[in-house]
Amino acid sequence: MAVSTFKRGLRLNTRKHATEGFPVELAPLPKQVVIPINQHFGAPNKSLVNVGDKVKRGQRIAEGAAPGPMTVPVHASISGIVKKIENRLQSNNTEGPCIIIEAEEGVSDETDFMPPLDPFACTKEEALQRIRDAGITGMGGAGFPTHVKLSPPPNKPIDVIIADGAECEPYLTTDEALMTEKPDLLIKGLAIVMKLTGVGKAIIGMEDNKAKLIPMLEQELRLGGYGGDISLGLCRTLYPQGSEKLLIKALMGREVPSGGLPMDAGCIVSNVGSLVAIAEAFTLGKPLIDRDLTVSGGACKLPKNIRAPIGTILTDLPPQFMDIDYSKLRKVLFGGPMMGTAVPTLNIPIQKNTSGIILMTEEETWLDAEGPCLRCGRCIRNCSCKLSPVIMNNAIEAGDLDEAVKVGLMDCFECGACTYVCPARIKLTQRFRVGKQRLRLKVQAAQAAQTKAQTAAAPAAPASNAKS
Repeated sequence: MAVSTFKRGLRLNTRKHATEGFPVELAPLPKQVVIPINQHFGAPNKSLVNVGDKVKRGQRIAEGAAPGPMTVPVHASISGIVKKIENRLQSNNTEGPCIIIEAEEGVSDETDFMPPLDPFACTKEEALQRIRDAGITGMGGAGFPTHVKLSPPPNKPIDVIIADGAECEPYLTTDEALMTEKPDLLIKGLAIVMKLTGVGKAIIGMEDNKAKLIPMLEQELRLGGYGGDISLGLCRTLYPQGSEKLLIKALMGREVPSGGLPMDAGCIVSNVGSLVAIAEAFTLGKPLIDRDLTVSGGACKLPKNIRAPIGTILTDLPPQFMDIDYSKLRKVLFGGPMMGTAVPTLNIPIQKNTSGIILMTEEETWLDAEGPCLRCGRCIRNCSCKLSPVIMNNAIEAGDLDEAVKVGLMDCFECGACTYVCPARIKLTQRFRVGKQRLRLKVQAAQAAQTKAQTAAAPAAPASNAKS
């Protein structure tokens, strides 16, 4: 099988050996879960439950605060009693509303799942509604609502679905474990997406460090009998191969245009975890209430792939299952070491898009102070998007957001390669994230000012002549 790739990129020490080939272990049921109400990219949710309510595993506990497509519901991941609804620190380092559920003894097996639904007999609208009702989001990134991703506008024809199993981040191995343990559900989920989108071709994309999975997946494709053209695509083990745009380039030879999305190249890309969740939503009626993730790093005495209820806090798990060496712990990352977020505490809940928790020692990270730019050009040579990070950084430092956008700020997907190779230890990726946040605030302020001006300019309503 030919191995494809993209230009530039990094050959990293993958550090996957600690959990590579390990099965997914079911975490012990936590005594409580802390479930963020908002775990998706889009409009905010509102709570549907109150303190003191009894809830069942799978029950909807939060949904969109206002009508609109950019929301997905949240479900109870354990059965129990709602103890609190309050703001808690989350993995994006901001506080947000969370529903705290305390497990109730003797009711752990109670569920409130949806009835199974035949995905190959129902309508497209029914299939998309089931995916939304199950609370499924992208599980490899920002948590974009999956039902929206699978509903491209009519002027964006799609001719291929790509299952993203690259898992290019160091340490992380749960996607590989998932493809090993649930190949039938992966392929069924892919077939469901092909059916509801009307696309006849799909590719399961992986890095070549997962080539050992090929015989098993090929056998499952033969046994599945779903029809359509589903093939396997191997890519060179190169960071950041798991990016949607780079996976499309490697597998299809297509370029996603500047400022564009995969659908602008005729593709829909879905993480393998999201596809398995889709299959379970139809086959079992199960909403997205559990998360597979890798827990690894030098300060983790028992690195492993685990499956835990969403809302689980790592420190609530028993030490015989999750043993942490706090004497060596220097940094906690939610996600991978390149694109993940450093957090100040372990008391943060697992969310739908938590692909891993990395417990790093001093030897695994650097705490060096930033130095001046050396003009070495490494950030430019290693940028897979062909951007000039140094120029973007200069614009942001000067407060010129318009110039930063002009030179490619919004095309950066924050892979962290420029920060990794910078000999001056300049936190380029962090600056780009801050720049985008400033830009969003600027746009919001302009929109608010425009709304205020329009309201002030609107003619006053005529006074009523009705007698009191």
